[in-house]
Amino acid sequence: MDLFDSLLRGVRAEGAAFGRSVLPPTWALRFTDGAPVTLCIPLRGEGWILHPGCDKPRLVRVGEAVVVRGPEPFVFSAEPRSSFRPGELRDVRCGESRVAEPPDADPAEHMVLLAGAYHVQGQAPHRLLGVLPPVLVVPDDHDCSSLRDYLDHQLGGCRPGRQIVLDRLLDWLLVCTIRDWFDQPGAEAPRWYSALSDDTAGPVLRAMHDAPGKPWTLSSLAALVRVSRTTLAKRFTELVGEPPLTYLTDWRMTLAADMLAESTATVAAVARQVGYADAFGFSAAFKRAHGVSPSEHRKLAGGATAHSHG
Repeated sequence: MDLFDSLLRGVRAEGAAFGRSVLPPTWALRFTDGAPVTLCIPLRGEGWILHPGCDKPRLVRVGEAVVVRGPEPFVFSAEPRSSFRPGELRDVRCGESRVAEPPDADPAEHMVLLAGAYHVQGQAPHRLLGVLPPVLVVPDDHDCSSLRDYLDHQLGGCRPGRQIVLDRLLDWLLVCTIRDWFDQPGAEAPRWYSALSDDTAGPVLRAMHDAPGKPWTLSSLAALVRVSRTTLAKRFTELVGEPPLTYLTDWRMTLAADMLAESTATVAAVARQVGYADAFGFSAAFKRAHGVSPSEHRKLAGGATAHSHG
């Protein structure tokens, strides 16, 4: 599994709230979905994102995509201001298709915005989303104007499968936007992302994400990239910030937490999937990582019940 795939597996649009709003020059929209992630795509005009985590408004133009971290409400305004008169600020949710227009407004002056809200499931995606800034703006270097037009058209129709089409397009746009932001000069990408391009640490990271249940040792990981254990441990720690097996254990415990919350698999079955030979050793490691036993975590997460060793 690609490293991005494994971290974003819980960030999928399933019946996503996705809306098209028309914004007259003097109005502003306050998004109140409370979603961990919102994707905004201007179709016409430009506007400003006002977020409590930013010290100043961020300008957004056509040809750019914006990822906004939640769950705090944020404002999209036609003007870079923080105060609004009564009637100018409208509370919206992404599922709402359009904001009513004043009768004397000139449609040619309006900003048109597409926005989709993501309700993230599981702990794995937070390893990625947790390093993002409150607002990130990414220019479209690939001219996706045809895709924007297609999205706008899909929102106005009722063809069979419309929601699935929108969901998958949203998934693709979100992943591309985050990846392109990481590749920008000056972006504070997570250390593991930069390490992916390293000849030593990169293949080891991919191997651990491809097969987290494999009985990896420092020796077997070092053999994978044909270096000594000392060389691997030093290089990996320098680039990622922790030793290879520490990273592997943390990733396994993240996956295990999501499996317990999302499936009916027994603790023993989850243990085997993440590389532990028995449920008792796994349970001890899980409690060290999360502070509760696997069974307690499942109850707290509201996951499916199953007979298991806690």
